[in-house]
Amino acid sequence: MFASVVLDIATRALDGAFDYEIPRELEAECAVGATVLVPFSHREAVGYVVATSARPPEGLDAARVLPVSRVLAPSAFDQAAARVAFWMAREYACPPCEAIRPFLAPGQTVRVRRASANAPWELVCQKSGPVDERWVSLAEKGGSFSPRANAVRQRAVLQALESGPMRMAELAATLPGSASAVAALARRGVVNVEERRRVRGGDTTTLRSAVAARPERLTQGQKDALAAIARACDAGRGDVVLVDGVTGSGKTEVYLDAIERVRAAGRGALVLVPEISLTAQTVGRFRSRFGDDVAILHSRLSAGERFDQWDMVRQGRAHVVVGARSALFAPLRDVGLIIIDEEHEWTYKQESAPRYHAREVAARMAAERGCALVLGSATPSLEALERCREGTWGGVSWTRVSMPERPGAARLPAVRVVDMTEQFSGGNRSIFSAPLAEALQDVAARRQKAVLMLNRRGFANFLMCRECGAVPECPHCSTALTYHERTHSLVCHTCGRSWPQRAYPDPSTRCPNCGSRYLAAFGVGTQRVEDELAMLLPKDVRVIRMDADTTRGKGDHQRLLEEFDAAECAVLVGTQMIAKGLDFPEVTLVGVVNADTTLKLPDFRAAERTYDLLEQVAGRAGRGEEPGQVIVQTYWATHPAIRAVKAHDRALFVERELSERRDGGYPPFSRLSNVVCWGRSEADVRRTLDDVSRRVRERVGEAAGWEVLGPTDCLKAKVKDRVRRHLLVKSPVDSEPGPLLDECVRAAAPPRGVSAAVDVDAYDMM
Repeated sequence: MFASVVLDIATRALDGAFDYEIPRELEAECAVGATVLVPFSHREAVGYVVATSARPPEGLDAARVLPVSRVLAPSAFDQAAARVAFWMAREYACPPCEAIRPFLAPGQTVRVRRASANAPWELVCQKSGPVDERWVSLAEKGGSFSPRANAVRQRAVLQALESGPMRMAELAATLPGSASAVAALARRGVVNVEERRRVRGGDTTTLRSAVAARPERLTQGQKDALAAIARACDAGRGDVVLVDGVTGSGKTEVYLDAIERVRAAGRGALVLVPEISLTAQTVGRFRSRFGDDVAILHSRLSAGERFDQWDMVRQGRAHVVVGARSALFAPLRDVGLIIIDEEHEWTYKQESAPRYHAREVAARMAAERGCALVLGSATPSLEALERCREGTWGGVSWTRVSMPERPGAARLPAVRVVDMTEQFSGGNRSIFSAPLAEALQDVAARRQKAVLMLNRRGFANFLMCRECGAVPECPHCSTALTYHERTHSLVCHTCGRSWPQRAYPDPSTRCPNCGSRYLAAFGVGTQRVEDELAMLLPKDVRVIRMDADTTRGKGDHQRLLEEFDAAECAVLVGTQMIAKGLDFPEVTLVGVVNADTTLKLPDFRAAERTYDLLEQVAGRAGRGEEPGQVIVQTYWATHPAIRAVKAHDRALFVERELSERRDGGYPPFSRLSNVVCWGRSEADVRRTLDDVSRRVRERVGEAAGWEVLGPTDCLKAKVKDRVRRHLLVKSPVDSEPGPLLDECVRAAAPPRGVSAAVDVDAYDMM
């Protein structure tokens, strides 16, 4: 037997697999997906088996093929996954080993390293594994056994076990010294001691929205969506169904019913959600329908918890996988359905190597495995809408199904847009407009709940000197520092460094540029909104803040949402993480404090992101029997994205946006790639990217649909003391820019100290 092995050496020069012989004693272990140790270039190297064959490599003498040295970890993926990984490597311009790593067991770090250039190579293995616990239970004759009169501990152990089996650790904690008693009883056959696998990461939640009660009847939109999904599943070729349903239209019930059909056929399902804050609610709903057949995978689980959930899937003990972006790579053996909820979300784009988009990888995976792909959103991406308009994409069918109504008595909330320029000219200097302040007080009086969203954390956006205009910036990054009032500190949200600083009117404040004491806070942050609410509302109204600062710890997302859910009357203040997917029927008011923040970013997707965000957060209101209202505060009330949200009419925004994108040659009418170079030496970075730019222009020439922009400084021109420049490349929608850009970067040969990355279908232009 022979194995094709991808070496775990992250260099663009190694873009394929190498062939090795499999010794007879390793044939059972050395399967596709296994991690192995192989000889390479006069040393040992770690690699991953991507194919096996009974025939020697064509054109090679079998006697000269080197053997696999060891199998380091069992199979983590199959042949179809290996094909997807090679596609990712080509599509996203990364070494094959980087494309394979997402498929590996969580917590696995197996590599070869050496302390210095002359030191010997060492194998380093760090792998998560199962945890076995010792359980003690009464044997058949345990009930009739009578210990000696002085065997006090044995008698106590037997009494404790009468109520049922116990973990040895729990028994030892409640009965000190019980270990020796258990050992003596086990020798007599009175108790049984066995090892049981403990599965970590299966936490539950008290959220009431985490229960998926089966509705009495489905809406017509839900029936149409299920029929389209059934046709895509039966076709077995990777067809895509876009479920375009307004917020609260019952998309989750469509997912549950579709998965029930797939499970009845003996196949499994992968379900992706965009935010970790949604996993507790979503997992709860799926477990209420499918029980222990559900596994959960996301980054806030510990390595051990992720491994246990991942291993449940590999062993075939769970067939429904719910999680964030990385759950797409779970080792589910027979995938019948892939679901991407809130498919428009930019969080489905990976910002580090491999820089894949989960939607595109899922589409490729569905085609490889012959299953259906379901995309769900109240605000579908323009890429998905355009592909559905075309009807076919990548050789498979793309179908859009509309779900325009909410089930039962629930209705879409009324949206009121408040022009903040008028509020300011009328003398209102508060961060809350008069309509929003009145609506919040009304919610408190009615003992209801509200959600307030803004796209900032901290107390204020920045500090600025009112005398000289200086804005304190991070000396290591080209980023204005964010002011945190509670800790009296300036924080860089790029590199994480912080400095103590007080703001005006504190007498100790000083401008770092001119020494003036008038260094004042500008802008609005979540801490400021929280403080203003405390002054506006009665003391018995709970104000719960949910942003990146309050959700640092494990389980913080779930804890805060459970607090909001359990409160009689409360206001949830948060950033974008509260804008999507959450279902609280008691919420009757949604307020958007600063709708313009994302609208004014230097990004061609700024308007689309703003529309998505506002429409999604508006959908948190009125999901129960009480009607909901939404108040959007803005300085740009006439913008098409704002007007579309007010009318719940996507066409007011989409038609104009698509026209501008078509004229400018931007996605979805092109592919946009970003080549970024960074390093400490500005001269070396400039020289390298200029070389890449020249090579790309030579390769592209006058080809239709290709355009090269730059190179120029990134918007974040310096991060962690490293200079950053980038090059944008537009290409036709049916092109493959990854291999071309990869070759150009490789040919430019960045010098030591300069790094280069190719981001195909880029979302982050900063």
